[in-house]
Amino acid sequence: MSKLDKLSVFISLVLRHKPDAAGIVLDEHGWANVEELISGVNRTGRRIDLSILKEIVKTDKKRRYSFNEDESLIRANQGHSIPVDLELKEQEPPEFLYHGTAERFLADIMSEGLKPMSRLYVHLSYDVETAQKVGKRHGKPVILEVHSGWMKRDGIPFYLSENDVWLTKKVDVKYLRIKSL
Repeated sequence: MSKLDKLSVFISLVLRHKPDAAGIVLDEHGWANVEELISGVNRTGRRIDLSILKEIVKTDKKRRYSFNEDESLIRANQGHSIPVDLELKEQEPPEFLYHGTAERFLADIMSEGLKPMSRLYVHLSYDVETAQKVGKRHGKPVILEVHSGWMKRDGIPFYLSENDVWLTKKVDVKYLRIKSL
């Protein structure tokens, strides 16, 4: 793992789960002061400056982070386990979305549905390929097809994060179908 990747993983931890790991505070919308974040990361023995932080934001394949307009604030786009209001607007999802998981979780999911677990939302993908990548991270992948159009018609809200991850609070079993094993 490159130095930049290691810094990105730590910044993800700070901005999504443990701001105190860098001795910073996030505002109610998940924003961190960029100067405070840089200082906090450096206090941990890691070395970062504004140009490195900008490079991390620009090159992150998952587009995890966003700056505000004047780049004085930064936040993670989704994936938080701490309560923040990302100011997401309700969106109309496509008829089907996908969720990648590991085969070992399938029995629980098919009896209880998809739950956010330690996060604020269930994460869903536009396409099978992205869901499969996610599932592979956890073991033998299983792709679940989510009937998001039906959910929306039943009044369940969906949100689209800055990095194009679909979010919803939970997915009941009746909206799930195993796409592939």
